[in-house]
Amino acid sequence: MSTQADHGHGLVPRPEQTPDALRAALAVVAPQRLPEMQRTKDEAFAKAVEWQSLSPVRSWVLTWARDIEIARRPDLTARHAHAKNNLEHEDADVAREALRELSAVLDEAMKAVHA
Repeated sequence: MSTQADHGHGLVPRPEQTPDALRAALAVVAPQRLPEMQRTKDEAFAKAVEWQSLSPVRSWVLTWARDIEIARRPDLTARHAHAKNNLEHEDADVAREALRELSAVLDEAMKAVHA
């Protein structure tokens, strides 16, 4: 039986693009990545101060919004995992297709968070 998640709806609602909302969503869909999120957040905020620009913070938000979009949607999660598993395949055609598919998944997730 298919679920709503099979058709582009997530396991959790798409979070707002704020650090707290993204962290809360990640805690549900991929809690093992919370230390990575905190580390990259600290780096982004340090760069923002150094560069006197919000660009690193915006980039951090979009990167995590995209990654959470993939993690919250079983359809994207499966495609992402399959593509990553085949990136270094011995058959060059399989590896190229995996790279194309990985790019397509990342693009689809980014478009979803920009919608």
